[in-house]
Amino acid sequence: MRKRDLPKRLLQMAVVLFGISFITFCLTYLAPGDPVQAMYAASGTIPSEEILEQTRENLGLNEPFLTQYFNWLTACLHGDFGMSYAYSRPVAELILSRLWPTLKLALTSLALMMIAALPLGILSAVRKGKVSDFIVRIFSFLGVSLPNFWVGLMLLYVFAVCLGLLPVVSDGQGFGKIILPAVTLAFAMVGKYTRQVRTAVLEELGQDYVTGARCRGIRESTILWRHVMPNAVLPLITMLGLSFGSLLGGTAVVEVIFSYPGLGNLAVDAIRSMDYSLIQGYVLWIALIYMVINLLVDLSYRYLDPRLKEGNR
Repeated sequence: MRKRDLPKRLLQMAVVLFGISFITFCLTYLAPGDPVQAMYAASGTIPSEEILEQTRENLGLNEPFLTQYFNWLTACLHGDFGMSYAYSRPVAELILSRLWPTLKLALTSLALMMIAALPLGILSAVRKGKVSDFIVRIFSFLGVSLPNFWVGLMLLYVFAVCLGLLPVVSDGQGFGKIILPAVTLAFAMVGKYTRQVRTAVLEELGQDYVTGARCRGIRESTILWRHVMPNAVLPLITMLGLSFGSLLGGTAVVEVIFSYPGLGNLAVDAIRSMDYSLIQGYVLWIALIYMVINLLVDLSYRYLDPRLKEGNR
């Protein structure tokens, strides 16, 4: 993406965020249940109908839909996403408190995935049609096919319950308490990225510049690491960005299984308690993260791929 296109892209992001905020507010507005009753239920009190009505009036819930929406949107633009009914804390504060554990889990799982997927994908491509290629392809198929919750439960049962090597509850404090959910998330990604690396390397190995390098007597290892891999890894950057955005949004199933204090677990609690303010703030966070990461990925291509620089001159 060219620098002169950046203002246009930022304007598009603002329009998309506005649309997502409207749809999110509309869905929560139409959702069954009373947020005021949910707020009092979370605190364990049973108020009278007069108190409920007075609370609705104080919160502006008796206002027309568009008035409520624009009041909420104005507050969001000032950094106020409202108060959580279930936690009695500001929504922005809650999301930020879960951001660091989620970031640690995302980076750890991505690192584990890259450590496994890159060598497996390269091995499978270089030894295409051999026994090792067949074994790697079976492993990648299992990684893509097996659901995360099953892998997580099996890892929990074997390493935490049977062997007692790792804790059952992962509170995010220390590497030992984050390894099981990180491995669970990395397992599925390893299968997907191994196949992508294999496909990309095989495509590059069939290019004319590889044939020319072989004709000049350049060693296969030099061709692979100095010429093939830089070109093969470029298409994976977009996938990495999307995966990172998804992980930062929280992986609810895995976090619930391991009782991990991430954004996904927070979102599940918000849905259970009908915490509408928290749900709205979480959805906006997810949308913003995806758009910012996609923007950064597009900007990075200009610096990682010299061909784009030449094409923009």
